[in-house]
Amino acid sequence: MALEVTSTAFQEGQAIPKQYTGDGQNSSPPLKWQDPPAGTRSLALICEDPDAPRGTFTHWLVFNIPVQTRELSEGLPGQACLPDGTTQGSNDFGKVGYGGPAPPRGKPHRYAFKLFALNEVLGLHAGATPDEFRKAVEGHVLAQGQLTGTYARGG
Repeated sequence: MALEVTSTAFQEGQAIPKQYTGDGQNSSPPLKWQDPPAGTRSLALICEDPDAPRGTFTHWLVFNIPVQTRELSEGLPGQACLPDGTTQGSNDFGKVGYGGPAPPRGKPHRYAFKLFALNEVLGLHAGATPDEFRKAVEGHVLAQGQLTGTYARGG
């Protein structure tokens, strides 16, 4: 099953506004999705840049999002644990929370916001690494969706 992921900040395949990048306020963009399938126990999100010079770069990890949640608001605080139980992992900048696009100058990079409906609440610790996240979700995905935006720095 596919989940539709949308944002009021940008459309699929379009440029991510500067305020959501390392060149702007570096705040996370607002994201929304529809109801996950029956049996979903939690939701998780990863944002990755597959065009990074040294291979895929992780910009954001969010997991144990409560199953009744249908959006992540703009500018999610960079705290490991949020009041509703949502937990954030470490990005490849070495920080917990969102790290906006900041590619080398040149061609646009793609940023894939991937949402997963999971059949369990992940037993990961706050600040978990991208590798720990990928291993934890393996075999537990009931549905997933993706919203991809682009960003390029001028020359």
